[in-house]
Amino acid sequence: MKKYKLIGPITQLVSMGDLSIKGPLKDEDIHIIKDAGILIEGEQIKAIDTFKNLKDNIALSDTTIIELNEGYVATPGFIDAHTHICFSGSRARDYAMRNAGKSYLEIAENGGGIWDTVLKTRNANLEELTHNTIKRANHLLENGITTVEVKSGYGLSIDEELKMLRAIKNANETTKADLISTCLAAHMLPKDFDGNHLDYLTKITNSLFPILKEENLSNRIDIFVEKGAFLPSDAELYLKNAKNMGFDITIHADQFSTGGSEVAVTVEAISADHLEASTEEEIKILAQSNVISVALPGASIGLGCSFTPARKILDAEGALAIASDWNPGSAPMGDLLTQACILGTFEKLSNTEVLAGITYRAAAALNLSDRGRLIPNMLADFNLFQTNDVNEIFYHQGKLTPTQVWKNGEIVYKK
Repeated sequence: MKKYKLIGPITQLVSMGDLSIKGPLKDEDIHIIKDAGILIEGEQIKAIDTFKNLKDNIALSDTTIIELNEGYVATPGFIDAHTHICFSGSRARDYAMRNAGKSYLEIAENGGGIWDTVLKTRNANLEELTHNTIKRANHLLENGITTVEVKSGYGLSIDEELKMLRAIKNANETTKADLISTCLAAHMLPKDFDGNHLDYLTKITNSLFPILKEENLSNRIDIFVEKGAFLPSDAELYLKNAKNMGFDITIHADQFSTGGSEVAVTVEAISADHLEASTEEEIKILAQSNVISVALPGASIGLGCSFTPARKILDAEGALAIASDWNPGSAPMGDLLTQACILGTFEKLSNTEVLAGITYRAAAALNLSDRGRLIPNMLADFNLFQTNDVNEIFYHQGKLTPTQVWKNGEIVYKK
């Protein structure tokens, strides 16, 4: 077997290699290599240069050359840093009721809401949840998303959360995408739990967290900080305990009311996700911290509410990632690129800011430093779009999808 693969010539290669984690980005800041090549060794990028230079300086006997005969743009593989794709059932009825003017409380009182999905997911067995997760992950992969964060949170008991996290782990062993699991056992107080919010969080900490470590099910802990879910004070104690046990922290913050982003900064979370309700005060403290702000335009579209103040976050020198929040309730679309383009339109984000939000800045939101840029020593995760201009990708708002998707140095999807 030959040691290297060389792919090219690529009309435009967008490496994202010299761009900052925080702050605004202009389109003229982006570095594009024309007539480029990607030299791959194993699962990693060995070199990026013009195709001619690479071809002239490699040992042909050690290299498989894959020549492209049409115009392509190469981007890093996309990263969806916030999803809930491990679930069973549908909430189409919720969507119809919400559009007909029903409130969240009215929908819940009529058997909808998160608890509806909890009951359906509890009723599904491990094999069904694994299958559902693989199917959705593969759909994302075909759209260029090579790394997918997947949350639990529809089990809401020790056994049912373990079932979900085992399903995510099993799915990760089958799909070619990388699935990064997050424990969201603190999604809401289960209706069948005999105790208060703090009692429930204490039980999760003492009984579930050790098993997560023992079975290597997740190294990430999330909590929904919101009225009707968990108070900031309870969340802070819960997350500090999780951090002391060695977990990375992320938070559902400021979706409908503020408080969560302050907790994220206090506990030094990796990311604070949602932020639709964040004001100038929350934006300032987030920007002054190392917390990655994660916008979830899918939830704004699904709920018909305002978008995360992405422009203000960037202009305050904050770090902004963009994720789909694919879930059966508030964000059923699950189309990261379309949602990111729509957010860009409404928040006046440059194409470079949008691309950064779904590549290397999204990797930072998952505490991953080995992907999101097309530079040497990174994973060879990249997309090839059949176009000669990177701007066409955003112009078509998600309708221009990759012709080829590469993961870990192997082609995993081709039209």
